[in-house]
Amino acid sequence: MELFLGMDEEPTESLWVRIKEKTTMSDISVDVCYRPPDQEEHMDEALYRQIGVVAHSQALVLMGDFNHPNICWRDNTVGHKQSRKFLECIDDNFLLQVIEEPMRRDVLLHLLLTNKENWNWEYECQRQPWLKYHEMVELRILRGGRRVKGKFITLDLYRGFTPAGN
Repeated sequence: MELFLGMDEEPTESLWVRIKEKTTMSDISVDVCYRPPDQEEHMDEALYRQIGVVAHSQALVLMGDFNHPNICWRDNTVGHKQSRKFLECIDDNFLLQVIEEPMRRDVLLHLLLTNKENWNWEYECQRQPWLKYHEMVELRILRGGRRVKGKFITLDLYRGFTPAGN
């Protein structure tokens, strides 16, 4: 596993992780992102450039709180310019939305997007007492009809990665 923070001249609130496969399957890049509701347009553009670079070169899992509450996911309509640009980024990079039910205030803000439509997803949303306004999402990716084995890893931003349970 490789951890890298940002890939652009503009810092975004993203954590990118590349999971390297030991088998012949391709690597997976995972981006966990938080987009503040008042984020400036040039910061959105930096994030969209990062997404485009990765989405066109390898498997991508993009997840996080993007704060676009005015997007209607059933018919892909928006009422705001920044949300429209976000939908254009999703369309331009052939990303699919996996999570379909709201996790906070009846609005679908937490998204799970991927460029791999043939994968099966299992996810579970859990309310944690230490998470005031958010749900914790546990994600499992099933590829080729079998579960990909993995080890849960907890990220402590002050100490780095530690195996779960330590």
